[in-house]
Amino acid sequence: MTLDAVFLSRLQWAWVIVWHILLPAFTVGLASYIAVLEGLYFFTGREMWFRISGFWTKIFAVSFGMGVVSGIIMPFQFGTNWSRFTDATADVLSPMMAYEGLMAFFLESTFLGVLLFGRRLVPAWAHFFAGLMVAFGTLLSSFWILSTNSWMQTPAGYKLVDGRFEPVDWLAIVFNPSFPYRLLHNVTAFYITTAFVVMGVGAWLLRRDRAVEDSRMMIRMALNLLIILIPLQIVIGDLHGLNTLEHQPAKIAAMEGLYDTAQPMPLTLFGIPDDEAATMRYPIEIPNLGSLILTHSWDGAVKGLKEWPANERAPVALPFFSFRIMVGIGFVMLFIAVAGQILQLRGRLWDSIWFLRLCPWAAPLGFIAVIAGWVVTEVGRQPWTVYGLMRTADSVSPSLTGADVALSLAFYIVVYLIMFPTGIAFMAGLVRRGPQPQAASERVESGLPSGPFKGATRTASDS
Repeated sequence: MTLDAVFLSRLQWAWVIVWHILLPAFTVGLASYIAVLEGLYFFTGREMWFRISGFWTKIFAVSFGMGVVSGIIMPFQFGTNWSRFTDATADVLSPMMAYEGLMAFFLESTFLGVLLFGRRLVPAWAHFFAGLMVAFGTLLSSFWILSTNSWMQTPAGYKLVDGRFEPVDWLAIVFNPSFPYRLLHNVTAFYITTAFVVMGVGAWLLRRDRAVEDSRMMIRMALNLLIILIPLQIVIGDLHGLNTLEHQPAKIAAMEGLYDTAQPMPLTLFGIPDDEAATMRYPIEIPNLGSLILTHSWDGAVKGLKEWPANERAPVALPFFSFRIMVGIGFVMLFIAVAGQILQLRGRLWDSIWFLRLCPWAAPLGFIAVIAGWVVTEVGRQPWTVYGLMRTADSVSPSLTGADVALSLAFYIVVYLIMFPTGIAFMAGLVRRGPQPQAASERVESGLPSGPFKGATRTASDS
């Protein structure tokens, strides 16, 4: 049996990043949520905001630590597994990855220390500022990582010199054609993911009669955000799809399971892709709807995969099914958000046992959708690492053997199956404890400023 170094390297990368992406999918939104909570506490002085912020800050710290460990692993693979890709793209991608570390990671980690350990040491305004900086750092990290990935999807601002990509226009590189849409789509997805986790935790605590006021506020805030962001995400996803159709039409064909060019194109709800025969078996279709969605025209034409040579087509099954999972979860999320809002408006939210039971089960939906979206994005662009210019098979390290990768992959599997369950179990323990009533008193005991603007002269006795 021959071990394929390319396939195993791709599998190793997928294993590492699928675990890692769970963390920014949570921490990006959670950091912004904590900043909002710190701001509400600073401006109002209500202890509830302080308790909720302290509760989620602890969970954020654990997630951040896990993200650092799993994130550091990934760049090493550029050297060990993908050295030819690294050599060819280093002049373009290395500065952007360095900016992510220098501008984002150090900003996050520095102010996270203040946020986590500074409650008894700094005034409220400094703690609020630290929360803002951590949130800003997570968004900066998303900016640079997604810009890097987007350049690989829609390369721009470069020239090829002896097989190497040399930068010509940095604005074109950073703000490449797919980047604005990918950034908005991903960050919005991260916020939605976090909101469902917050709502699920709040519902779980509420059903157990723990921290009732805090739990109700978590659910209310999450619902109010979701009813805005989920419809907005549908619009952003549509714009992102139009951009993909323009710049990566073969990916769209794979996502839709479209082998033959169609005008008009039906929407395939379900089918069994057959790449060898280049056909969709047992399709369930809605006539013309695919053209309407993809081209905004009732009879618009969409290219099928047969327009490209067989060795330039992505495998259809993974992007086809992953895209449907992502969209299906989106509609489930929309139903939950609308149902929650209706119950809230009717004053029945806290009495609806079925809804409160549903929320904890819905908490992981965002993570599943994010992973499905990543599969669509990355598998859909195959067989390229730099779309249309550099093949995945030509990107792997030349001296790498399948046995080498199999060994390292086995090590990664063992380590991740220990690290992630342990971290999740620790966070689950924090959730079971819930927001602690005594957390707000820590600042009072310290005698440091607390509360809103007037907190600059507010003392422990005033509190």
